[in-house]
Amino acid sequence: MAQTQIGDVGRLARFPSSRLTKWFVLGFWLLVLAASFGPAGKLQGVLNNEAVAWLPANAQSTQVVKQIEAFQSKNEFPGVIVYERPSGLTPADFRAVTAQVAKFNTLAPVRKASVGPIPSQDGKALQVIVPVDAGNAGWNSLSATVKDLRTIAKDRPAGLSMQVTGPVGLAADSSAAFSGIDGKLLYSAMTVVIIILLLTYRSPVLWLIPVVSAGTALFVAQGVIYFLAKGDTLTVNAQSSGILTVIVFGAGTDYALLLVARYREELRRHEDRHEAMAFALHRAGPAIFASGATVIAGMLCLLVATMSSTKGLGPVAAIGIAVGLLVMLTLLPALLVVCGRWIFWPVRPSYGSADHTRDGVWARMGSRIARAPRRTWVVTTLLLAVASLGILQLNAVGLQNKDSYYGTPESVVGEQVLARHFPAGAGSPVLVLANAAQASSVKATLQRVDGVASVTGPVTKGGRSLIQATLTGAPDSDAATRSIDRIRSAIAAVPGAHAIAGGDTATRVDTIRASADDNVRIIPLILGVVLLILVLLLRAITAPLVLIGTVVLSYGAALGLSALVFRHVLGFAGADSSLPLFVFVFLVALGIDYNIFLMTRVHEEAKEIGTRRGALVGLAATGGVITSAGLVLAGTFAVLGTLPVVAFAEIGVAVALGVLLDTLVVRSVLVTALNLELRGRMWWPGALAARDALLETATPTGAEEAGEEPAGEGALEPAH
Repeated sequence: MAQTQIGDVGRLARFPSSRLTKWFVLGFWLLVLAASFGPAGKLQGVLNNEAVAWLPANAQSTQVVKQIEAFQSKNEFPGVIVYERPSGLTPADFRAVTAQVAKFNTLAPVRKASVGPIPSQDGKALQVIVPVDAGNAGWNSLSATVKDLRTIAKDRPAGLSMQVTGPVGLAADSSAAFSGIDGKLLYSAMTVVIIILLLTYRSPVLWLIPVVSAGTALFVAQGVIYFLAKGDTLTVNAQSSGILTVIVFGAGTDYALLLVARYREELRRHEDRHEAMAFALHRAGPAIFASGATVIAGMLCLLVATMSSTKGLGPVAAIGIAVGLLVMLTLLPALLVVCGRWIFWPVRPSYGSADHTRDGVWARMGSRIARAPRRTWVVTTLLLAVASLGILQLNAVGLQNKDSYYGTPESVVGEQVLARHFPAGAGSPVLVLANAAQASSVKATLQRVDGVASVTGPVTKGGRSLIQATLTGAPDSDAATRSIDRIRSAIAAVPGAHAIAGGDTATRVDTIRASADDNVRIIPLILGVVLLILVLLLRAITAPLVLIGTVVLSYGAALGLSALVFRHVLGFAGADSSLPLFVFVFLVALGIDYNIFLMTRVHEEAKEIGTRRGALVGLAATGGVITSAGLVLAGTFAVLGTLPVVAFAEIGVAVALGVLLDTLVVRSVLVTALNLELRGRMWWPGALAARDALLETATPTGAEEAGEEPAGEGALEPAH
């Protein structure tokens, strides 16, 4: 077999692993890490959790947020405090609540007088609406205000219950759920990674190198993103900040596993560890780089999203992957060659020692698949297609507030109390802006709309008027959604009014519809980008099309099985409208990594021993490490389930399940069976397709056709 000489190894592969330059690499990353610690710790301080940072940029609800500053601060939100005595309110209740309202008005964030107490018609509840200005801190400041409101309301008659709800209460509970998100996710992800690395390497020390490298990548990425966010170049919110931690740790550790596995192989073939690392980077580096580039390209596709929160996630995740890729291709190899072979203790890969991948579990799996590849891929495809049918139960049309958290936070309890005694939309009015000259006509039109309980008089400033409408349905209900559609249609018909409708309910409607639009827009774009990268990498058309097909099938099965788990195991009421897109992005962009690593290895082997034997060698050589990488990525995404937020838990469960399907079934069974079935046709129209027939003819295949390994020394020996 052809031998690669050290002179054939490129300079980029030799740079991090040579005897001298490895120290320059270490010194460089130490300086970068030291410079990143401070900025990384400040990232939470520049998060933008204002409504505009999440909403669709061109939606009516976003335009209302921007235009409403003439009437009130764009960061002003109503806090609804609801009191209830099931047996009926007493005069003492009225006196106590009135006194509390006076105290509410003394709080610094309360810059306008509160409204109320407003009694319910049944005489069992009181409502107070407190206008709270969150300032530039966004929802993070609302928790402190809600705490102050609760403290004031503690001094009330026995038997009178109180809850803070409405936009302020819901935002405070959401802020509490996301509190310390980066720390929780970091430590949870780190724990999962360490456990899996200990089981994979069976070494008490080797796990430290990938973890230190991944930690370095995360801190540096956070530092870079902090400077971009501080300079208003990038918008970062709590969602993208949390996902950054998971994606950098998960994907970064994956790249580390792939490189360490190839380095271990090369240590058995080269006496000099520096030479072994140079060969490992030369052979595995292009596949790792292509994997990272695919993820980066997929994430950047999110820039065309309508949702501002989705659009902001794209560059944040791309930066995290780019930094992680750079660290794993420079710092990681430098650390490994500095430490030497002892880092693999107690199973050191000594020069000339046997490589047991050729007779391991994945080699045996390949032999079984080789007996009937067509039957294997047909049955596997059918099973995945059946699993995809679970999508019919996904119900990804958004979550109501009561279904958005584990348990029942106070704001949700308050919503339920409010709905029992007042119009369900009380405290979350629809905000309508219209030209002042047509304000009266717009008000009259609103009063005639089905689903509107009451309408306030217009408040006029600068030629525009603000009118507030209270809905009969709960703000997050389907009935309220239909009411918003009727309101927008009605006010649009008022000549010259240029009226637009916003507020909480309108925001929810715009978010759900923008997410659906993003699904249709972005999913095909990502598929096209990934397909192009695969064509360039594999220099073929058949293989990229086959791989794209398997990834789409894996995505469908993952989403279908997840829908069944959500409904019948976890008891979730539905799914967030952004779930299909996020799961697709993470599964396709990250999941294609494993197919890239497998297929580049098969391509490498096929040039020497033909596609059939190359497929078996590729599976045997990469099966263990890709499975470990899949477990790491699945485990890190699964930690999203530790947050008490259903939308995050759903992303974590669906991506984890999809990654496990991809590594254990799609990549190991389906793709291998298709390689064995199509053989050289996989590389059409590349030159390897024509050469493959000659290579197969030159190789004794009788034993293989019988489902056995070819006889002779080195029958499944990798090409090198």
